[in-house]
Amino acid sequence: MSELAIKDNSFLRQFETRVNGQLAKIEYSSQERKVFLTKLVIPETISREGFKEEFIKAVLNHIQEQNLRVVPTSPQIAGFLRKNRQYKEMLPVGIRI
Repeated sequence: MSELAIKDNSFLRQFETRVNGQLAKIEYSSQERKVFLTKLVIPETISREGFKEEFIKAVLNHIQEQNLRVVPTSPQIAGFLRKNRQYKEMLPVGIRI
């Protein structure tokens, strides 16, 4: 798998990547050094195996580089974090998934 190019579109408050001309995005809001990941949108035309996990990992790594905490309010992203415990340290104190 190649590394996805993640763009932080702060105007629209979403992390984006393009695959075959299609836009996949994770919408967010931010507050006090926390990023609330609110919605995952992947077009049906992006059917590559494992793309969703690869995209979420790339966004979490991007957030981690900025030393921010993450609060997954999207069920899909919360489910990903449950399965990938290596990102547990990114959760704010008191938040469990």
